[in-house]
Amino acid sequence: MDDALAFSALVLALSGQLVQEIHNSVSQQGFEDLRPAHGFAFARISAGDATTADLAEHLGVTKQAAAQLVEELVRKGYVERHPHPYDARARLLGLTENGWAATRAADQAARAAVAPWREVLGPARFSELVADLTLLAPPGPVRPAW
Repeated sequence: MDDALAFSALVLALSGQLVQEIHNSVSQQGFEDLRPAHGFAFARISAGDATTADLAEHLGVTKQAAAQLVEELVRKGYVERHPHPYDARARLLGLTENGWAATRAADQAARAAVAPWREVLGPARFSELVADLTLLAPPGPVRPAW
């Protein structure tokens, strides 16, 4: 297998493993009603100034799909809508205290999930890997997702 295919396969495998480990831990911490897709939504909402349209773009889904996801998260008590200061038609999304608690649980889970990677690579190589991946990552909010 050439390096490009190996890189793709390894990043996808590690990503899937990481998302699953974070999700399992978040669920075990009392957030059983959340799915991994919610974590990706929380990442954008927690960055601030997010509308449903922004969330749709971040998730790569239609505005209608994002609106359904937002409605679900509002109904579950994780997200709230606020008036937009410049656009009367739009609403800003924010995490509730329960949403922030789930985000903190995901942050803790992410640290625990990558601890073995840091141990294998050592602190210096792990930091270099993070720096290299930062160069390759698309722009936008970077938070753990589960």
